[in-house]
Amino acid sequence: MSNLQARALAGALRFAFGLPAPLRRLIAGPPIRLDGQDLHPEAQLLLKLQTLTGRGWSTSTPESTRLDLELSSKLVAGPPIAAVDTRNLKIGNFAARLYTPHKSKDTPLLIFFHGGGWVSGSLESHDQLCRFLAAEAGIKLLAADYRLAPENPFPAAVEDAQTVLEYAVKKAADLEIDPARIVLGGDSAGGNLAAVTAHQNPGAAVFLLLFYPGVDASVRRRSRELFGNGFFLTDEKMDWFLDHYAPGLDERHDPRVSVMLAEDLSKMPPTYLATAGFDPLRDEGEAFAAKLAEAGVPVVLRRHEGLFHGFANILGVGGVFREAVAEAVGALRTGLALANSAQDLSEPA
Repeated sequence: MSNLQARALAGALRFAFGLPAPLRRLIAGPPIRLDGQDLHPEAQLLLKLQTLTGRGWSTSTPESTRLDLELSSKLVAGPPIAAVDTRNLKIGNFAARLYTPHKSKDTPLLIFFHGGGWVSGSLESHDQLCRFLAAEAGIKLLAADYRLAPENPFPAAVEDAQTVLEYAVKKAADLEIDPARIVLGGDSAGGNLAAVTAHQNPGAAVFLLLFYPGVDASVRRRSRELFGNGFFLTDEKMDWFLDHYAPGLDERHDPRVSVMLAEDLSKMPPTYLATAGFDPLRDEGEAFAAKLAEAGVPVVLRRHEGLFHGFANILGVGGVFREAVAEAVGALRTGLALANSAQDLSEPA
């Protein structure tokens, strides 16, 4: 698909979302209620339009999966947010990008790992989300193109995530960030990498920001059966991604893949964890939040009942998706304020 075709399709999506509510409902179809939840009309409309256009997230090959995610992200991201400056970097053997809100200096840093099942996703697929988080939270953000499977299976992505954290601390002066105020975050597979990195580096992060993370590949939970078909991320896709990233069953019990299986989570940072009601990953994310709380970690769990997996990238159509991400930004700002207060109290007078 050409750039012109992509822009035309994106325009058609925005037009559809601008129609009167009765027409949007007519296109979307009858309301969908499942597990005591109602799929939000905007979420249902987007899923229906995706079906009508024939543009899905295929898993026939890693290459096609990557192209599909890049395209789908462009269609729903909206015009690039201009309130941040960007700077392309090199960390080890992979590319990275630093997002700086206008007029910021010596700020906290959010290290954000993109989703995509450890097989797809890139700086470009998540560029708008990174811009939004940096601009709305008023902090710098560092994103990195960590190595992808199957060319680089587990633990390559975990090693790269560790490299990014070490780079940020070492280059704090050059990045003009406060190394004592680092936040780790990510969506889906990126949320997995953020949580794993936080677990492996106690005290390195002051806050953890997770959107529908994959945290336990060792078992199948009920949400995979309930929402495994028809809601963007499918049960089949989850198996396909894991088979490429961590094909060995022993690997899936490794805490670096399934961080929820770690023996001690008590040193994890305060966490905001957002799940989507119509997401196969919903139940494991919520079980992880409960386990963090049991370990004494301050955690806020927020289920967006009417949404589906991937909502954080949908910032250009509708309003409910953007509102969900804005809520996470509010939690991040609060978490950083509390961390600053705790730091001030710990410093000698």
